[in-house]
Amino acid sequence: MDEFKYCPLCGKGLTKNTVDGKEVLCCITNNCGYVFWDNPLPVVAAIIEKEGKVLLARNKEWPQKVFGLITGFLEKGETPETAVKREVKEELGLDSEIMELVGIYSFLEKNQLIITYQLSAAGEMKLGDELAEIKWIPIDKLRPWPFGTGPAVRDWLAKHHVG
Repeated sequence: MDEFKYCPLCGKGLTKNTVDGKEVLCCITNNCGYVFWDNPLPVVAAIIEKEGKVLLARNKEWPQKVFGLITGFLEKGETPETAVKREVKEELGLDSEIMELVGIYSFLEKNQLIITYQLSAAGEMKLGDELAEIKWIPIDKLRPWPFGTGPAVRDWLAKHHVG
């Protein structure tokens, strides 16, 4: 919350204040009224299954052994459905179709709200600039992780592949 120091409306300083019971940054000028609410950012995520395997990807900025789902931020003017298909195209070069909404998950550590879909994808795969590598994990070897997109993987496995 301390990344902003100046009001984007009037240029004066910001200070911590309590508004509606929440600590937020507010403009020091009384007549400006700017409040930085720091609301969660909407993120979309894609579970892509093919021939009994799920695609996981490693972002270039992540540690060597850390993989996750294809994700990306929802852009202005996009629906979540359009955004997830765009991310699959940008990051993998694949055309995709939404099969179902898996769920909506809070990722409090990153201040994100993750909207996860299962998609089918086709075409010639070409990794985008953000990805270092991908791997296909057999569904019976896929284990959800406790943060980020992991709870979506857990719920998807429970609904489709357990029992």
